[in-house]
Amino acid sequence: MMGIKHKEEASSGGLHNALAVGSTIKGNVITDADFRLDGRVEGDILCGGKIVVGPKGSVVGNVTSENAEIMGEIDGCVKVNGKLVLKSTARIEGDICLKLIEIEPNARFNGKCIMVCEENL
Repeated sequence: MMGIKHKEEASSGGLHNALAVGSTIKGNVITDADFRLDGRVEGDILCGGKIVVGPKGSVVGNVTSENAEIMGEIDGCVKVNGKLVLKSTARIEGDICLKLIEIEPNARFNGKCIMVCEENL
């Protein structure tokens, strides 16, 4: 799997995966660890940890994760069990479902937003 890194972070004590700029995956990605995306995924992503989509990262498909920080582009629905952070460079074309949201000025989101209260989980 070219462009995918799996390493241990000394600061967090946990594992995470990364897809580098210039790399593309055509197909679904499933991981229990955190995932940093600076490349492109054409398929759905199921992440059991936190996903970070970097400024050059893009997804054409649905994203499901525990937490997410988006700086790049997603064309699809996003479901986050915890907190979704949309940085100023983020662009989402699709519905989002989450518990908490933080949106910086200039972030773009086009779709429905469903906030799930803790008692409804």
